Amino acid sequence: MIIFPIFKYLISNSIIINSVFYRSVIAFILSICISFFTNKKIILWNKKKKYIGERVRNLGLKEQKEKEGTPTMGGLIIIISALIPTIVFSKLNNLYILILIITTLWMGVLGFIDDYIKIKYHKNGLSFMGKILGQIILGIFIGVFMSFNNKKITTFHQKIDYCSKQYLSLLVSEKHNFKTNIPIFSHINEFDYADIFKKKWKKYTWIIFVPIVIIIITFISNGANITDGIDGLTAGVSSIIFATLSLFSLISSSKIYSYFFHFLYIPNIGEITIFSFSFLGSLIGFLWYNAYPAQIFMGDSGSLTIGGVIAAISILIRKELILPILCGIFFIENFSVIIQVLYFKLYKIKYGIGKRIFLMAPLHHHFQKLGYHESKIVYRFLIIQMMLSMVVVILLIT
Repeated sequence: MIIFPIFKYLISNSIIINSVFYRSVIAFILSICISFFTNKKIILWNKKKKYIGERVRNLGLKEQKEKEGTPTMGGLIIIISALIPTIVFSKLNNLYILILIITTLWMGVLGFIDDYIKIKYHKNGLSFMGKILGQIILGIFIGVFMSFNNKKITTFHQKIDYCSKQYLSLLVSEKHNFKTNIPIFSHINEFDYADIFKKKWKKYTWIIFVPIVIIIITFISNGANITDGIDGLTAGVSSIIFATLSLFSLISSSKIYSYFFHFLYIPNIGEITIFSFSFLGSLIGFLWYNAYPAQIFMGDSGSLTIGGVIAAISILIRKELILPILCGIFFIENFSVIIQVLYFKLYKIKYGIGKRIFLMAPLHHHFQKLGYHESKIVYRFLIIQMMLSMVVVILLIT
């Protein structure tokens, strides 16, 4: 096949090897191909064997029963399609890549257990506390890594003349710290968690940083999982988020771009771009078959992993405080469930009978109950997600 000589040339070319951008593009294309063709094979295989079909709960929604029997392990294909290009084209001695591979495998196993229980035993899957415990363990792991690793972060103190060759010597300060970018209209869009403490207590910043990481990973992972309720929604929203994070990681890896776009420069972070592009490609390949009417579902092995990886990338590139905006869809879906449950219980305590705010939670089911078609809900949510991504970009670079 002609594709193998092409890849052999690309891999042997020193320009390609040294360029994060070129390697990211190749990884992106490869992940799309793997995802597209593997999903197609699984769909055709499942039509013959009927082994891994979805067991749909009766929620009283239109066209719900039509989803019965749809293959539900698409998440494993997403994971495999993202990891293969990452392993081939990224530098595996890079700590950030290793953290993301571990995150993907950990959340993938957690989601796989949940899917397996749903298919083989009962429709509720893994217990809520089981999922939370797995997410907390991952949060502790990443939080401790970020708090105690010796990798330095670079901040700029003086202007750089981009017309001069002197920019290569960069007038900067390098040290390990707890700084992150915040989405505000300012050229100084940095926040240091250590500033919460007095000088003598700054060394204990990890005490608040680690719990924050745990909360972020748990919330985003569950948000992606809850959003995965109608065809193409989680895959579509996540694709836009991964595209945005790919841009941010690429900027953060460049001293010059970081300076001009007011980002924190983080040495060796560029390899994350390859991982992020790979995940984006795998989602696009999956979305081809997951768009309405879905021929395959990602299951919890996909949605939990996607949320966990998005959170992990954001934390590693020091952009975790943009998540309430960038992952606004996940936040809204999460809060719609929390508000629904709390309101129902409090109303029942006060009046003896429960009352709901939404016709059904999460929010996308509320719109289904109002009579909106799945496709219209998904398209509008995707438009909102594109707007949220643009808002985040504007807030960070202006």
